[in-house]
Amino acid sequence: MTPSKILFYFCISFIVGIFLESVIKIPQVFLWAFLLSAVLIICLSLTALRGPSSKNRGRASILLLGFCLLFLIIGILRTQISEFNITSDKLSKLNNKGKISLTGTISAEPDVRDTYQKLKVDIDGSALLVTTSKYPEYKYLDKIKVTGKLETSGETEDGAPSGSYKKYLMKDGIYSVMNFPEVELLPQEHKYNVFSFLYEKILFFKQGLRESIRHNFLPPQSFILEGTILGDNGVMSNDLKNKLNITGLRHVIAVSGTHVVILSSIIMSLLLAMGFWRGQAFYIAIIFICFYIILTGLSASGVRAGIMGGLYLLAQKLGRQSSGLRVLAMACAVMLFINPLLLLYDVGFQLSFLAVMGLIYLEPFLKKIMKISIISTTFAAQIFTLPIMVYNFGNISFVSPITNLLVLPVVYWLMIFGFLSSLLGAVSQFLGWIFFIPCWFLLTYFIKIIDFFSQPWALKTIKNVHWIWLFVSYLLIGFSVRFLNKKYSQPQY
Repeated sequence: MTPSKILFYFCISFIVGIFLESVIKIPQVFLWAFLLSAVLIICLSLTALRGPSSKNRGRASILLLGFCLLFLIIGILRTQISEFNITSDKLSKLNNKGKISLTGTISAEPDVRDTYQKLKVDIDGSALLVTTSKYPEYKYLDKIKVTGKLETSGETEDGAPSGSYKKYLMKDGIYSVMNFPEVELLPQEHKYNVFSFLYEKILFFKQGLRESIRHNFLPPQSFILEGTILGDNGVMSNDLKNKLNITGLRHVIAVSGTHVVILSSIIMSLLLAMGFWRGQAFYIAIIFICFYIILTGLSASGVRAGIMGGLYLLAQKLGRQSSGLRVLAMACAVMLFINPLLLLYDVGFQLSFLAVMGLIYLEPFLKKIMKISIISTTFAAQIFTLPIMVYNFGNISFVSPITNLLVLPVVYWLMIFGFLSSLLGAVSQFLGWIFFIPCWFLLTYFIKIIDFFSQPWALKTIKNVHWIWLFVSYLLIGFSVRFLNKKYSQPQY
């Protein structure tokens, strides 16, 4: 057995441990029993390996089982440590204790919505989410004093599944919120490090692009362009959000793993069509992903999406499904070691992972059937992410395959012309208008598709989807991929 395959089993065991602790909450007595069993299996296997070599293969498998059990325990312990950090957070202990004044620094780009804004504030190492009016405007690293009532959020918010906003915030380390407090801007006391300095400059550049877009384009074109290029959708109208949900195009106006993976596939296809070698196209596409994620402000979801997009490109470069899956499992294990709450609390993480799985395992076969890369890429990502979307949000768009086929081919050009129009428009209005015209036509086409297909009958909402449906759906997808694998290719293992 190769070292990469052994490491793959360790990573899967670690992920399973995180899943079990997140769902079951394993008591300490069972954890000690698992640990003792793992140590005994490892010790006995190491001793037995000194015997006849003819039996070493079976003993090596038992040794592997012991180490897999050990990594499963590590996953359980890592999750318990994360849960302990939540319960011991000093700021959350002040929740629902009455009015309080706190001083901190805005630690991320303000999330500006239509009538209000959300500020993530660092309070002596603890994170606080402050919801306040849209004006006055605040920016990254502003020092503020807030006076109001700390609460534990339990409401529903756009972008989080219904009833799980508390968990949605917890995976970002936010255990306390303060709604519309008194906010006082304090004198600046910037303590720059390299990261904060670069991040502030990136946000300044992003704001320049945002202002250029709003100067050259009117809503809803400006909303779509801001979402596609900058990952901004906070100011988007509810009507447009609803239309995007009905047509299944919401992922286009977001920095999601599905979005980045599909764009990565498009870029690779274009570069290969232009005559680049696969190795050259891989590095150019990786550079594009890094630039795009930095441009969107290095948000946590954006970074995860970039990692998933890079993994898909790496799987293509390696040219083997087994290698791609192993790299994906390793990256997943590393991300979950940093933050185990992502596994169940972050739908974006789940969608990113599944989109890459779809493009590694299903897209090559669909491409042989459909012959067109953009179509096979779209369907592969959507098939693998549909069950988790329905389970979390309860929405099934009947027109999504059609709208994605009509819209995704223009997304690449929309990003190119939109970025050039906004970038050059920030320097010269005349230069911006050169690329404004094709960008305007693409945006108009996008909006016409949305308006035409956003009919009430096009979306079905299902409430309280049971997890068994989710399990059966992925079981069927797994059997289908196995069937295609046998029909169209030789076994990889």
